[in-house]
Amino acid sequence: MQKNIHPDYRPVVFRDRSAGTAFLTNSTRTSEQRVSWEDGREYPVIDVEISAASHPFWTGRKGTVVDTAGRIERFRRRYADKVVPARSATA
Repeated sequence: MQKNIHPDYRPVVFRDRSAGTAFLTNSTRTSEQRVSWEDGREYPVIDVEISAASHPFWTGRKGTVVDTAGRIERFRRRYADKVVPARSATA
């Protein structure tokens, strides 16, 4: 490995403001903001919009209602004249 070309790899706190959670990990990212962690040391903090604590896939929450009926109707109008014959099963 060449020396002095790689970014510094140091502890950084990632904070999810929407869920109110934070976790300490190592990263090459840095920030001017600092936060005092549970061990008493100060670390750079990076605020993120979504993490596993707030993402709907991991929390099971349904974020928004999707208008699937409107999408289906739009699809049918667009492709109504393009009929594709069904495939026959081959054994």
